[in-house]
Amino acid sequence: MVLRDGTTVHVRAIRAEDEAAIRRFLQGVSTDSIGFRFFGAPNLEQAIKWSLDVDYADRVGLVAVTGDPPAVVAHATYLRINEHKAEIAFLVADAWQERGISTILLAHLAEVADRHGISTFLAEVLPHNHRMIGVFRASGFPVDMRAAPDAIEIELPTSLTEQGLKRFQERDRIAAVAAARSFLAPRSVAVIGASRQRGNVGGEILHNLLAAQFQGVVYAVNRNAEVVQSLPGYRSILEIGSPVDLAVVVVPAESVVPVAHECARAGVRALLVISAGFGEAGEEGARRQQQLVEVCREGGMRLVGPNCLGVINTAPEVRLNATFAPRQPAPGRVGFMSQSGSFGIAIIEAAERLGVGLSSFVSVGNKVDVTGNEFLQYWEDDPGTDVAMLYLESVANPRKFARLARRIGRTKPVLVVKSGRSAAGARATTSHTGARISASDVTVDALFEQAGVIRADTLHELFDVAAVVTKQPIPRGERVVIVTNGGGPGIMCADACQANGVAVPPLSADLKAKLEEFLPAEASLGNPVDMMATASADDYRRTLRVLLDADVVDAIVAIFVPPLVTRGTDVAGAIREIAETTDEVLLCTVFMTSSGPPAELCSDGVEVPAFEFPEDAARAVALAARHGRWRARGEGAVWQPTHARPERAVAIISDELGRGGGWVSPATAIALLECYGLPLIDTRIVANAEEAVTAAVELGTPVALKANTRGLVGKNATGAVKLDLPDARAITTAAAEIDANVSRAGYRPDGLIIQRMVTSGIELIVGMVHDPSFGPVLACGPGAKLTGVMKDIAVRITPVTDLDAREMLRSLQSFPILEGGDAGGPNHDVAAVERLLMGVSAMVEAHPEIAELDLNPVVATARGALIVDAQVRVEAAPPPLPMPSLDA
Repeated sequence: MVLRDGTTVHVRAIRAEDEAAIRRFLQGVSTDSIGFRFFGAPNLEQAIKWSLDVDYADRVGLVAVTGDPPAVVAHATYLRINEHKAEIAFLVADAWQERGISTILLAHLAEVADRHGISTFLAEVLPHNHRMIGVFRASGFPVDMRAAPDAIEIELPTSLTEQGLKRFQERDRIAAVAAARSFLAPRSVAVIGASRQRGNVGGEILHNLLAAQFQGVVYAVNRNAEVVQSLPGYRSILEIGSPVDLAVVVVPAESVVPVAHECARAGVRALLVISAGFGEAGEEGARRQQQLVEVCREGGMRLVGPNCLGVINTAPEVRLNATFAPRQPAPGRVGFMSQSGSFGIAIIEAAERLGVGLSSFVSVGNKVDVTGNEFLQYWEDDPGTDVAMLYLESVANPRKFARLARRIGRTKPVLVVKSGRSAAGARATTSHTGARISASDVTVDALFEQAGVIRADTLHELFDVAAVVTKQPIPRGERVVIVTNGGGPGIMCADACQANGVAVPPLSADLKAKLEEFLPAEASLGNPVDMMATASADDYRRTLRVLLDADVVDAIVAIFVPPLVTRGTDVAGAIREIAETTDEVLLCTVFMTSSGPPAELCSDGVEVPAFEFPEDAARAVALAARHGRWRARGEGAVWQPTHARPERAVAIISDELGRGGGWVSPATAIALLECYGLPLIDTRIVANAEEAVTAAVELGTPVALKANTRGLVGKNATGAVKLDLPDARAITTAAAEIDANVSRAGYRPDGLIIQRMVTSGIELIVGMVHDPSFGPVLACGPGAKLTGVMKDIAVRITPVTDLDAREMLRSLQSFPILEGGDAGGPNHDVAAVERLLMGVSAMVEAHPEIAELDLNPVVATARGALIVDAQVRVEAAPPPLPMPSLDA
């Protein structure tokens, strides 16, 4: 667990073999702390025996351990006193107090207690034990305090309120920032494996630290040299004798774990392991990596790497370059994280050339501990960073990443280029939904779309959009006007804008009239505004001024093709002057010249981005505008089911898991959907053909008849569905055929499902696959008649808000058919489909045992949406993370 100062402890259940460690712990705690815990001085042997007396249900004890060898630094316990209540107590070593350990232990105890039916915790605290009283008050749990003659009696529930969850998330944020700061703003750095010679990794890292003029203390550790690049050489970090915040490890892989042990004994807070030969290098490397992680956890150290390039912070008060990259990046406003070391070197080389300066750079390598999530939160707080950029090969803890990016993106854009758009190794699924989701990169796209992340397809595109969002305001909308002195480039830019989803609207008659006052008669005043090759710098200046004053544009692309009569430097100066007058409209340029963009585009207060080609500018503007639209749309609201029966759903799922899990029967699937009020077509569950005939009278013919068979997927293919049955004879015949077909397919018939036929509406598929990394992935798309024609699917990560549901449907190519009306077809109840999506989201969020769900079809009609067929697969869910603030 990460504490609020960024250090770590290992929290686990107490064990019988902890007797010696508990003895040392109790002997080392101050008299005051012992007195607060036991209301006096206890008998040591009795206290040890009592601490170890646990059954992990009614009597539970937790310890926090750290160091090498591990030492107990905190102990917490609860003792059940009746069916629903338990008494709790805490003791923390004096040196570890006020770091948040008690709050973490309380959260874990509460989770265990809640699992065992304990709903209330009780505690007695001495009136002058102000620290413990403060722990309870700030815990996030609603606390009731009562004064007793010699103590304060405290009562609190074992489940958190929404406000409490937010407090735990804030603790998590503080701890993450502290961890990242240990790497990006250390006060002292030791290079273990520092070399006297340039040209190798240990030599280059030490040289870069000194060349960057690091504002802290640098130590060189080399077992064989007394002097290393003019610094005293230490044989071991244990010889330094002064605190070391960051240890940079550049030794052979087999020596890293012993070095980490030494760092733990020296009290190092952060370990940056450059060395390769770990998880990326086969089974032996994976074992070595696990040993390294265990040493860091036991020693309370945070770890970046192994197998990484290093870290950089260009802030003048830090000036840290702990990498072996050959160049120092130019200072700037972009924080960059790369999962790949070699990719990081390319980034550093390219950043300055592409006009993007870095505030800090991190290469996380195998990212076995600290990931991009911690550095995102650091950049959120860093006044020197305006934009966070990430190169990802995989997303660590995607749900947490989405939560962080959604919060951070409201004030600082998060830009990502992620490899792996191809479907290598698609997840094995058997439902329609699973197959359609696993066949593409749509899950990652959905995550980024919901979280407001700007996803670029290439490195060049990533830097293009970074240049735009760091130098210009985020557009308020998606209206783009193109101003050019060459018709061809203007048309290319307009085409690229529209291909990337932003509008290039025609100008109004009033606006054209104002431009006609000074532009030549042959100028084209639609959009693009083609001022002709003779356009002067003043024409650019006046045209941009008219557009800005009209307040009808969110972004402007000004294109300059060098003619014979106008100098590019004059045009650049005119554009920059206009840019200096607005902080609401994004302004960028395309200078199609051999000499590149003129220096006149920059001044002390403003820098106008310049591109070489119109398509590059259009793509960057489109991505920035899309992000502006996301910011403007708001947060949205998650549907809270007020009439749901989750306890009934839990009982149904539990019964199915007791039978081995898997695909449930249609009748069970229907029962689950009914628990959340999801709209089902009129349905009856019957035992035989005779009952089906009776039910058909109630429903009205024609009807559909289906097998109610557990484990059967693909009822149509096995002949387990019969449609449009008009009368009793047809129903009886169909029932016999269904029984025969099901038996032939190797399943046991278990009754029938009979439903009223839907005679109008449009078919959709709504489904969910529980991804092991992303959690429930909700999908919708057109139904059977269009599925083969349109490769059309919309995906979101749950929980889905009302805005997510709305955007899911409107992103479908087939949405005009669903909406009807202006598209020429009948209107359908789109709002009902949105409610259904939110209902499914609520159900699968509440029950992680639902591994796969397929509602196929859902029929949208003019007055609602109806689920016609449902398939549900359940499996035992993995254990939940202990608290939102404690996910690793």
